[in-house]
Amino acid sequence: MSGTLRAFGVEVTPERPGPGPMPDALLRALELTIARRVDGLLAGDHRSAMLGRGSELAQIRPYVPGDDVRLIDWNVTARMREPHVRAHLAERVLVTWLVLDRSLSMAFGTADRRKDDVAFGVTLAVGHAATVRGNRLGMLTFAGGPPAPIPPRQGRAGLVGLLATLRDTDRGQAVAGTGVAPTLDGALATLASVARQRALVAIVSDFRGPVDWRGPLLDLAGRHDVLAIEIRDPREQEIPDVGEVWFEDPESRQRLRVDTSDPRLRARFAEAAHAEREGVARVFRSTGAGHVVLSTDGDWLRTFAAYLRSRS
Repeated sequence: MSGTLRAFGVEVTPERPGPGPMPDALLRALELTIARRVDGLLAGDHRSAMLGRGSELAQIRPYVPGDDVRLIDWNVTARMREPHVRAHLAERVLVTWLVLDRSLSMAFGTADRRKDDVAFGVTLAVGHAATVRGNRLGMLTFAGGPPAPIPPRQGRAGLVGLLATLRDTDRGQAVAGTGVAPTLDGALATLASVARQRALVAIVSDFRGPVDWRGPLLDLAGRHDVLAIEIRDPREQEIPDVGEVWFEDPESRQRLRVDTSDPRLRARFAEAAHAEREGVARVFRSTGAGHVVLSTDGDWLRTFAAYLRSRS
C-alpha cells in the first residue's frame, strides 16, 4: 500500500500514516459489491428504461420499416411467418460522485490514523471500484479543496486525476478555500444541480456540526442512490480518565478545560455523544440513504466491504 501512496505523491509519515493496508482481494470484493449498488452498477449490468444497443434482451416485436435488418430474429420469423426483430435494453455507463469533507475536524485522530487518512482510503477504494469497465467518477469537496466540482472522468485516468487534485490541495490550501461550499448542505445542493444522470453518491464525512443538510440530502436520495460514509474516532464517543485537560474545537478555536477524572462527567459525555450520533443516523434512515460507520481504530476497509456485501 505504501507503494500505491507514493505513486500518488503521498508521503506516509507518523503524523499522516495513510489509510493503512488495502489488500487487493478486498478491493476486488469491493468491485463486486459496489457493482450491485444501483440496479447493477457496471456497464452491461446497469438496466435502462430506454431501448437501444445492449446485451440484454427486452422484447421481440414485429419488424417495421427502418429497423436494422441485423436485429432480425430468424427463428421467431420462421415460426411466426413474418419478420420479427430483437430489441435490447440500452447499456449505460455508471456515474459515481464522491462528496468529500475537507473540514478541519477531519484532521482529528487518536487511534491508528486520522479521519482524513480513512477518508483518503475510502476515496481510493470507491474510486478503484467505480472506474472499472469505462464507468465514470466525479468529485466535489466542501470546507476546503477545489472550488468547483470535478466532472466525472472515465476509467483509471479519472481516478488518478481526482487523487492528483487532492494531493495538490494540501491542508493549508484547504483552509484558505471553501471547496464548492463551506458546509455540507451547500455541497449537496450544488451536486443536485450538476448530477443529471442517476448515480451512486458517496458522501465521506464525519457529519459534525448542525444537521441542516437533511433537505438537500432528501432531494438527492429521491433521484440517486446515496451512501453516507461516516468516519469516527473513538475519543469522539468517550473520554478517558487523564485528569484535567484543555479541549479545543479545531474549527471555532473555542477552548474548554475539563476534569476527565470525574466519572459523572465521562458518563454524561458518552450519553450525549451517543444520542447525537443516533440523531444523525435517524436522518439517514428517514431520507432512505445508506449509512455505514468507519473508525480510525481497526480495519475500516473490511468493515466497509462487509457493509456493502450485506446491502447487495
